[in-house]
Amino acid sequence: MAGSRHNAAVPRGPALPLDVQNSYRVRYRAMRPGWTSSGEQLEALVRSYLTADSTVMDLGCGRGGVVELFWRDVKLAAGVDPDVPSLAEHRAQGMPVVTGRGEQLPFAGESFDLIVCIWVLEHLRSPEGVLSEVRRVLRPGGHFVFLTPNLQNPLLAFNRLGRLLPQLQRRLVPRLYGRVEADTFPVQYRANTASAIRTLAARTGLQIADLRTIPDPTYLAFNRFMFRASVISERLLPRGWGVHLLGDLIRPVVTSS
Repeated sequence: MAGSRHNAAVPRGPALPLDVQNSYRVRYRAMRPGWTSSGEQLEALVRSYLTADSTVMDLGCGRGGVVELFWRDVKLAAGVDPDVPSLAEHRAQGMPVVTGRGEQLPFAGESFDLIVCIWVLEHLRSPEGVLSEVRRVLRPGGHFVFLTPNLQNPLLAFNRLGRLLPQLQRRLVPRLYGRVEADTFPVQYRANTASAIRTLAARTGLQIADLRTIPDPTYLAFNRFMFRASVISERLLPRGWGVHLLGDLIRPVVTSS
């Protein structure tokens, strides 16, 4: 009968829940000793720069990220994001968060020792403008550490559809990975290759301290067959085609001659 409970749509979970994806990462680590995920490498890099006197910005913080793990251990940590609902639900209660965009950061020049930026560069319409602002608010010798998808990886062919068909992206990504649809923002991919990052750094007066690609075949590990196929594909890809880009840019210290 129409409208009966038996015919009602039953909500489905994501096709690849995070716990399942992480279980395949454990298997991949066993196959490739020494491999660590992009998140682990990011956290290690960020922590290597921290001291009790550090001032840290989480640029595009959303509801939280790696900065929420240590914000109480530094002199100052602040989050910036244009999405007010995300800021209202930030997980690190008590951590200062402000509404703002990377193109016009609401801070004085030379305010931060470290800026962390996770899954943000791919959404920027004007990455050069944002990096110019990053340089302005970084202290000389300060670091801008980011993590973003690598456009050279074949998996990004799917994500490119999000640039052309944002509504399709907003529907599919939550179904595949369980991300809240409201958190799925349009992609631009204007700063998502190693060459693009190098060009942007040169234009904005930043120096590259580190720029690495990180493989991770678990994004298509919907079952054991797909995982094995992804591992084989990963081995066949050129070294610079890892799915993620992890970067570390520095505002150089100018010495008087």
